[in-house]
Amino acid sequence: MRARRLLVPLVLALALTPTGTLRAAAPAGSEAKAPAAPVDVLDTVTPGGLDIAPGAVGSWTVGEVSVEIGGDAGLRVRSQGRTVWSAPSAGAFVTGGRGAVSWEENRGYFWPTVTYTDRLADQSVDTAVATDARVEVSGRLSGPGAPGGAASYTLTVRPRPGGGAALDVTTVADTPLTSVALVSGRSAHAGVHGFGEQFTDFDLDGRLVPIVDREQGVGRGEEPITALADLTNHGAGGTRDMTYAAWPSFVTGDLRGLRLDAAVASSTAFAVADTRDPEAVSLEVWSPSLAAQASAADTPARLVAAQQAGDRRAPLAAWATRGAIVGLQGGTREVRRELGRLLDAGADISGVWIQDWTGKRTTSFGDRLWWTWQLDRERYPGWSRLVRRLRSLGISTTTYVNPFLVDAAPKNDPRIRNLWAEARDRGFLVTDGSGAPYLQDQGEFEASLVDLTDPAARSWFAEVIARYVLADGVRGFMADFGEGLPFDARLHSGTPATLHNRWPTLWAKTVRTACRRAEQPRCVTWFRSGGPGQAEHAPLFWNGDQLVTFGPEDGLASALLGTLSAGVSGWPLVHSDIGGYTSVNAYVKNYVRTPELLARWAEYQAFGVVMRTHEGNRPADNPQVFSTRATARAFARATRIFEALRPYRERVVRASTRTGVPAVRPVWLVAPDSAAAASDTEFFLGRHVLVAPVLEPGATSVSVSFPPGRWIHLLTGRSYAGGRAAEVPAPVGRPAAFVREGGPWSTRLLARFGGVGPRQHTG
Repeated sequence: MRARRLLVPLVLALALTPTGTLRAAAPAGSEAKAPAAPVDVLDTVTPGGLDIAPGAVGSWTVGEVSVEIGGDAGLRVRSQGRTVWSAPSAGAFVTGGRGAVSWEENRGYFWPTVTYTDRLADQSVDTAVATDARVEVSGRLSGPGAPGGAASYTLTVRPRPGGGAALDVTTVADTPLTSVALVSGRSAHAGVHGFGEQFTDFDLDGRLVPIVDREQGVGRGEEPITALADLTNHGAGGTRDMTYAAWPSFVTGDLRGLRLDAAVASSTAFAVADTRDPEAVSLEVWSPSLAAQASAADTPARLVAAQQAGDRRAPLAAWATRGAIVGLQGGTREVRRELGRLLDAGADISGVWIQDWTGKRTTSFGDRLWWTWQLDRERYPGWSRLVRRLRSLGISTTTYVNPFLVDAAPKNDPRIRNLWAEARDRGFLVTDGSGAPYLQDQGEFEASLVDLTDPAARSWFAEVIARYVLADGVRGFMADFGEGLPFDARLHSGTPATLHNRWPTLWAKTVRTACRRAEQPRCVTWFRSGGPGQAEHAPLFWNGDQLVTFGPEDGLASALLGTLSAGVSGWPLVHSDIGGYTSVNAYVKNYVRTPELLARWAEYQAFGVVMRTHEGNRPADNPQVFSTRATARAFARATRIFEALRPYRERVVRASTRTGVPAVRPVWLVAPDSAAAASDTEFFLGRHVLVAPVLEPGATSVSVSFPPGRWIHLLTGRSYAGGRAAEVPAPVGRPAAFVREGGPWSTRLLARFGGVGPRQHTG
């Protein structure tokens, strides 16, 4: 009942053009003209020339970090004998700009337009000085015809605790700069991975990537839904660049990484990553300064660990990984009935997720919730007894909350507080330019964000969550949204320009405070929006609102890609909604999940960190895991796979929380020198279990690119030679998953999988 906010119904009359594309049917006597969807207008300062003064050429060392200026690379930074950062082979490595970013917004979708008045693309290196703690490299930034004049800059290089180097850029000018970029060198077309949760490609070479959290869109290129969403909902179809969680963090195939320092305010300003130069990666931040951290290692996994070194990460409660967490709703009686069907089918369940605990409101998009954050006692009579009964069965209860409040008056429930009115009266809401509560259109209702920059408001809201959301033995919740702070809002402290991308972290801090106040420091919460520093407060993440399809644009396959990129960006534990979420009757095509998709998604997530289902925005129109005996049996079988992996998964989850290396890993992270490393349709759970999920409808086999060694199919026992590709049978119920032969887990896992499926030892 959360939503991607595609809330205006797709009910425009539609017609097909002679070429088969869609257009809106115009009223009689008028000319048809479809409104143009908003687009990102991105730009960056292209690096210009580099001039190094003779007196600046040389080498300087501070602790374990050395800075070399001159030679093939204009500047190189080494730590512990390894290059952790270098400038491009030619051209500037610091640039600056003066200009502006304007924003168009619609229901949580944001489109930037970047414009410049000055482009300071040319750089000089005039001096380099070493002190006891740092090396300072200084010079000027200039550009032809820049009306604001040149600027001076200082690049400060320091050892980073735990290894690597800190690189801080500051600028000074009579007319201050509005943006600054650090340009990192790489070998030609070396892979670029990360920048948060990117759903389209794991390798982002050749792209302009905007770093802004926002709604990801409905369809994202899959047709006809994207065109229809754009046409009827002002650009809600989305693009490949849209994501709930964009991070200024990347790693490369050269085994180097760079990220902005989460502790510095400018690190969450809007930024643009430019990977179009095959030998460079530019990260331009819309701030006059930036603070970065550079890392390097001898393997991809060690690189990610080095980049995440020193970060604190919240632990995930063990119960969340011991069985499935099943999304149920509809009231006390319905929850009991639906859960009973799954238990009768033999499903292994450790939790339920009841999102409509606060009451249902129906919109044209589908079922939504009352964002009043108090129990709907009519819908859930005997709530506390239900939670206690489930707990006696070893099943924990989780619910739902987000950082918005709605006016409770229209709900007509005298038993609940009107939290929106209380927050309004105490000045705890984000406001608009007039100082009034900022009412954000959610599609047929409005809501206001709690102002999380106000410590008093944050404390008040944490108390609300502790008192109501975590009451009666509830052990966690989906912590939704976080990406919706408008850029024209007024805040208690700071501005949206630097706080929009930090909002998910403020939200996670608020949630973690609520858990502590409820005396549940390990309550299980999961987030879809994200940013730097958030993992300290958030143990678990999810991909957000996928379409109920297999598609790589916005379906099952996109969830895998998002998980892989998020994993190397700073989210070590990521999962997805089994079955997808967004279902839309687009009239020319009705997007509903199929039992096959439901089964395949469950198989995929059975090899993940958490196995959680979602009924979707149109529960009655989509098959559920409990709908029939067949869907219940298929789901129960997937949960037995999840259970068979339990001891291995628990070890992987603990290691991921400790090191920051993701639990679900691209093959590149485990077998970087193999042909299989290029695959982004396979993944590893930890280091020893290889999975090739079925990502296409109707498929009964899957092509698997095996890394070196021998690999044993966990469900059939068949052995496959590594270093080659093979077509592996994968009917529903028998996913293609393998353990490394002779590895430390092969014997134990094969024994645990013995009761899951038939074994066919064929050697």
